[in-house]
Amino acid sequence: MTERTLPIAGVSVPRFLYGTAWKEDQTRRLTELALRQGFRGIDTANQRRHYHEAGVGEAIAAVIAGGLVTRDELFLQTKFTFRGGQDHRLPYDPHAPVRVQVEQSFTRSLEHLCTERIDSYVLHGPTQRVGLSAADWEAWRAMESLYDSGKTRLLGVSNVTVEQLQALCLQARVKPHFVQNRCFAVMGWDYHVRQFCAANGLVYQGFSLLTANREVLASAEVSRIAASYGRTIPQIVFRFALDVGMVPLTGTSSSEHMREDLQVFDFQLSREEVALIERLAVQ
Repeated sequence: MTERTLPIAGVSVPRFLYGTAWKEDQTRRLTELALRQGFRGIDTANQRRHYHEAGVGEAIAAVIAGGLVTRDELFLQTKFTFRGGQDHRLPYDPHAPVRVQVEQSFTRSLEHLCTERIDSYVLHGPTQRVGLSAADWEAWRAMESLYDSGKTRLLGVSNVTVEQLQALCLQARVKPHFVQNRCFAVMGWDYHVRQFCAANGLVYQGFSLLTANREVLASAEVSRIAASYGRTIPQIVFRFALDVGMVPLTGTSSSEHMREDLQVFDFQLSREEVALIERLAVQ
């Protein structure tokens, strides 16, 4: 394995993912562009409110048909989203039991993505802010069954607190391989969740690293570090994420930024610089 990939339960996972949220009718074009720029990990969700999963599938089909990549060279991650996170365009019967909703959503994801398997299937967040509900557990048990069947190779959970994550890992038959959270610098870049992941063999995926941390990006300290390496500020933030063990996501629509984002594997921050960025905005 190179620094660009992680081996997780026998699956080669890219260390940098392209996120497809909020792309709407540009989803196919931008996903295909990201793949042509070198991304091999794609994150989406069967949640039409914020994602156009079928557009992602169209892009994947196009690059495979064109000979750019094979399916085995791609890492596809999608999500099950509860009714509260959806709009009227539901990928399942809202009156069906949750376990059936998971199965229906998963089947639609396979159709949308033109594939016979998902590499990582993620619970797109619990139904409540505190604790785990019966519906959360029903969804997770259904996801465990999908994992058992081999239809998904890995499982994950998103938008969780450390307390929810602890409860899930304590009682899950198949523990999550991934945790995907919005990552705020003012919260130590989600320090407590990251520490739990590191201590329990889970991989942390961080999103909104740029958009959630504009003040940090504007700081003199980060600017100084960027200048010393001859890099852009986003490159420093993404390199920091890699150095602390994250798998970062980017959702840029710029081909130039896509190329720059992937040019973070040929340098490394010092321990002092990592520590400085990690505590920069903590309140």
